[in-house]
Amino acid sequence: MRVGYWARMSKDPTIEAPPGGWRAVLHEVIYEADTVAGKVFDVALFWLIILSVAAVMLESIPAVSAVHAPMLRGVEWVVTLVFTVEYVLRLLCVRRPSRYATSFFGIVDLLAILPTYLSLLVPETRFLLVIRVIRLIRVFRVLKLVRYVNESAVLIRALRASRVKILVFLYAVMMLVVVIGAIMYVVEGESHGFTSIPRSIYWAVVTLTTVGYGDVTPATPLGQMLASIVMIMGYGIIAVPTGIVTAEMTRGMPSSVSTQACSTCSRDGHAPDADYCKFCGTKL
Repeated sequence: MRVGYWARMSKDPTIEAPPGGWRAVLHEVIYEADTVAGKVFDVALFWLIILSVAAVMLESIPAVSAVHAPMLRGVEWVVTLVFTVEYVLRLLCVRRPSRYATSFFGIVDLLAILPTYLSLLVPETRFLLVIRVIRLIRVFRVLKLVRYVNESAVLIRALRASRVKILVFLYAVMMLVVVIGAIMYVVEGESHGFTSIPRSIYWAVVTLTTVGYGDVTPATPLGQMLASIVMIMGYGIIAVPTGIVTAEMTRGMPSSVSTQACSTCSRDGHAPDADYCKFCGTKL
């Protein structure tokens, strides 16, 4: 019913048509991974991302930065300018730029260029450029690893479906650590390092998550017994969100997906035989 509706809508002359002309060609190069031009474009971006992230990492090493800082910053600026042009072109070649700008990859692409410009005001922010490594997710499309694209879509759907349950679970855990922290503050007191309820809550979080930094430890028998109970509880609590997400993932997954991107919302993950975008209804 949904596809039929959008099929009828696409025949309406009052509906804005997908981009044509140079915008269609540009869209095919930038967003598609099933053409030679699209592969070349994505592979070039792949190596630029690797180059820029490596430059940022090297600049954080004092010995390297002392000698090669100007060259490394020059690389950062060149790559940033290329990514800025690419971001603008991505906005130009889709029918609704706002949909791309507010999508996951749209936000990541924007965050990949902002730190360099912000570094003109706050120099330390340039090290946030490592967020560009997230853009390497697109390598799944470049290498035609459709199976991985499919599985990532299943994981995203499972996380969305289980978000309410996980939020309720985290709320319950939050109340639990507040109660445990308050009890430990009363039992141990300031003389044993539990100088306040917030610090005691910090201890409860570290213990319940089985991290165990050891900077604050109970010294009384009653406190140690309570700590043992909290440690055992931690193993069960860690398994709960995993079980919630796993249950959602077992509800089913599509057999296969294509790498074709929609010209309107720029989202991919459609069925190989799909004629219309399952997110916005635009003809593929």
